[in-house]
Amino acid sequence: MGIHDIKIPKMKFKKMKINADMLDEIDFENIEKKNLKNRTTPYEDITHYKTVKEFFLRAIKTYPNRPCILEKPNHKEPYKITTYEEFGSDVLALGTALIHLLNLKDKRVMIIGDTQYGWYVSYMAMLCGVGIAVPTDKELPLNELENIIKRSKASAIIYSPKKEEDIKKIQETMPEVKYFIKMQSEEKINGKNVGIQYLIDAGKNIIKAGNDSFEKIEIDEEEFKILFFTSGTTSNSKGVMLNNRNLAENINAVSAYVKIYPMDRLFSILPLHHCYESTIGFLLPIANGASIAVCEGLRYIVQNLQEAKPTAILAVPLLAESLYKKINEKIVNSKKDKIVNTMISVTNALKKAGIDIKRKVFKEIYDNLGGNLRIMVCAAAPIDKKVGIWLQDIGITFLQGYGLTETAPISALTPEYNPCVGSCGKAIVQADIKIENQNENGEGEILIKTPTLMIGYYEDEKATKEVIDDDEYFHSGDIGYIDENGYIFITGRSKNVIVTQNGKNIYPEEIEMMLDKIEEIKESMVYGAKPDKESKKEEKELIITARVLPDYDKIKELHGELNKEEIYKIIWNKIKEVNKKLTSYKSVKALEIKEGEFEKTSTMKIKRYKELSK
Repeated sequence: MGIHDIKIPKMKFKKMKINADMLDEIDFENIEKKNLKNRTTPYEDITHYKTVKEFFLRAIKTYPNRPCILEKPNHKEPYKITTYEEFGSDVLALGTALIHLLNLKDKRVMIIGDTQYGWYVSYMAMLCGVGIAVPTDKELPLNELENIIKRSKASAIIYSPKKEEDIKKIQETMPEVKYFIKMQSEEKINGKNVGIQYLIDAGKNIIKAGNDSFEKIEIDEEEFKILFFTSGTTSNSKGVMLNNRNLAENINAVSAYVKIYPMDRLFSILPLHHCYESTIGFLLPIANGASIAVCEGLRYIVQNLQEAKPTAILAVPLLAESLYKKINEKIVNSKKDKIVNTMISVTNALKKAGIDIKRKVFKEIYDNLGGNLRIMVCAAAPIDKKVGIWLQDIGITFLQGYGLTETAPISALTPEYNPCVGSCGKAIVQADIKIENQNENGEGEILIKTPTLMIGYYEDEKATKEVIDDDEYFHSGDIGYIDENGYIFITGRSKNVIVTQNGKNIYPEEIEMMLDKIEEIKESMVYGAKPDKESKKEEKELIITARVLPDYDKIKELHGELNKEEIYKIIWNKIKEVNKKLTSYKSVKALEIKEGEFEKTSTMKIKRYKELSK
């Protein structure tokens, strides 16, 4: 999944055969009624890990024969399973070789490439005692990649074969990089080049000879060990310095709100260089003895879901909304929408009475998602509330999380035992979250004090002091409020806020959520445009403008072939309908049709500052 021009492909699901007669087949008399009252307090058996290495070593010893990583060698072959014992052996061997053969102890090592086994092994080896890991976006253009290599002072780069062309160019221009380590390669040390499998095999031989020093390295939980570069939706990327404690506290935080079991399987779709995926999508399942199935790519998502049969998915809103949309289109096309809605009402009523039969009733929907899905987690941006409600209605636990790279990333999470769709959850048990400078609606900037908070921005003390105050609260830049039950609601981003001449604040995310519900609109970005210099108005009020990417496939389906002017007119008329639901000062006053995809981060958020500079 790339940083630019991300497109969700068409998804093909099986025809739905849901039938109301299935209720007659359920033996209600023999179904045990359950106490489904909501829990209101965190789970008691919370973990207390201090470092990643602590739970890694525990996992490989506790679950040696359980599946750890599932990856497809190619599209035609089935998933290849690597056990915890095999994964642990490879990690310890690679760490040993990086230190004893390449002398990379305490050096910075960049990891770049698509999600694959070599990425997991490399990252874990770094966290367990090699040096400082620098996870990097594989979609960066060459000049930005070179900039991060220079900024991070990387001594080595571990890369996937797809990055080989870029690596060859970097070798010519950046002599300070000592080693280039290729994933999926057995190449012996050849100057600066070497294959990761060669290092793993060599490391195993060193360990067999009696050198187990890498496994015995003690990790300082406070020491700088990870350097993430932010995706830069509102400004150029900053380097975020994290330590082992930051990551371990994420695992502890989740254990208080959500139960993850060894039989769980997470489905990896998002890029691993992002803190959200590498922490919650990788380290969390490892800590619990669960497995990870790697998605081959967005075009194969449906086939991979049905083959891997995951129990949990980490998603971003665009992906979750696309799954929801495609499944419901299939339900409507199968003429089962009325039956599904009826079944939702019936199963909701039964659940209140202590009888939960949703998995049986909605089996056809589950089968399209692999059959075992029980949790979907969504984070990184606002999501249409109806998606979460629908998932809950069919029996899938829908959770939302909130955090930033600076909080490694989780600072709030929905408790699975008491979900609140629309909220991004409650503050994690170790954190204190408060609202500063509240307006009449209780909205203000979200401030976070948490043990997951970064050490600081890399080589930028001034920027660090600007966001972390003397009381150690991180000023997130996000706007929101906290309800009486402690649930946090995000309403906007302070850097995106549009301030009117009358001092009114407009958060574009609120309007975008409404515009994105319009069928003819694929995506939108709302901003305050400066009035035309030729304007005769005395007032120079910003013009609330919607930059819109039309959904051309949907427009063709609904309206047939249209020219640009006709498309503009249809979308503008739909926006006028949205304006009726907004207070006058928030109304969209201008429409721009976007040519080509929005430039995005790897978690599918629009890079506003880039768009506004065009």
